[in-house]
Amino acid sequence: MADDGINMPTGFGGLMRFKDEYDSFLNLKPVHVIVFIILIVVFRVLLQIFMK
Repeated sequence: MADDGINMPTGFGGLMRFKDEYDSFLNLKPVHVIVFIILIVVFRVLLQIFMK
């Protein structure tokens, strides 16, 4: 490989660390999200039935 004066950035060698857990104001479990979506679908179907 010829040395043409272009330097590539070096790696961090595994020294970069990211925070394992994200802190949020609103923590939702996946079960809560699924239940919420099911409730929205049921509400939408009920609107279709009763608003004809």
